[in-house]
Amino acid sequence: MRAAATSFVVVMPRTNTQVVLARRPNGNVTTDCFATQTVDIPALREGEALLEVRYVGIDPTIRGWIKERGSYMAPVAIGEVVRASGVGVIVATTDQQKYPLGQAYTALTGWQQYRVFEPDENPPVTPVAEGISLLDAMNWLGQIGMTAFLGVLDVAKPQPGETFVVSAAASGVGCLAGQIAKLEGAKVIGIAGSDQKCAWVVDELGFDACINYKTEDVSSQLKAHAPQGIDVYFDNVGGALLDVVLRRIANRGRVVLCGDLSTYDTDVPDVPLYNLKYLMGRRARMEGFNTLDHWGRLVEAHAMLIGWFQAGLIKRRDDVVLGLDHAPDALVRLFRGDHLGKLVVQVAP
Repeated sequence: MRAAATSFVVVMPRTNTQVVLARRPNGNVTTDCFATQTVDIPALREGEALLEVRYVGIDPTIRGWIKERGSYMAPVAIGEVVRASGVGVIVATTDQQKYPLGQAYTALTGWQQYRVFEPDENPPVTPVAEGISLLDAMNWLGQIGMTAFLGVLDVAKPQPGETFVVSAAASGVGCLAGQIAKLEGAKVIGIAGSDQKCAWVVDELGFDACINYKTEDVSSQLKAHAPQGIDVYFDNVGGALLDVVLRRIANRGRVVLCGDLSTYDTDVPDVPLYNLKYLMGRRARMEGFNTLDHWGRLVEAHAMLIGWFQAGLIKRRDDVVLGLDHAPDALVRLFRGDHLGKLVVQVAP
């Protein structure tokens, strides 16, 4: 039985609206894979706090989490709150020192209005620094910012003059990864799925070029833009596109496996990588990574990202959907690819 502790409260809510997994997708994810429920909020125990969720992220990794096999974390169970990153504010607490009232945090909040923080959260929750908006905490200073920062600087390590190619270039991670590579002195080529996206990353974000994979021949365009080969490929897509890029990898090239977007929302067997052989002949390497392995770099990464943002060296874009009940629609929309930048759902004002 839960023992109530002395609490500091702004307004203690009684119920929590949640979006849960109703069934696993069969092929493309659809809105009927999810259901909405309302549950009572239990009294807080000693050391706990209650976060009011303001925004939740709509990220490709959610699709992997709701598969029966899961991915790098256990799969979401049927009837369980859909796992997702989010940001919110503490509205009730039994530990003012650890979880002060009014402090904002990013965490795996899930698709719900409220989230109880336990005394020892794992993965750890991250306080939002003063002066940082909650949207920025979900975008360039949140999980996607850390993913782009660590994937580029700790894994890819582009050098001045090298050619850096990034797929899903107009996505939250992709657009930041390309901008960080430019700051490192690389020539940056994006791959995206529309002329609008390509124009945005070139005209506004400063990429050197962008290939529309839906209307252009990617292989010939890569040959034209990178005649000496590709030194770094920051891969958010996988599948057939990865195989095309492998054919153009340069000597000592690096392929950074950040995402597998082309395979998340389908049950079709994976495309064979016929050009994997070029990694051996060109002494190239291919490496996956997870931000949790580099979490000790959080403070340094935040400081550098804030410095770049305040200097106008990196830009971001948010696509905000209003209402928790629209989270399933937003996930479906994510895989249609009709957005620019970071797609989020606003849960509360």
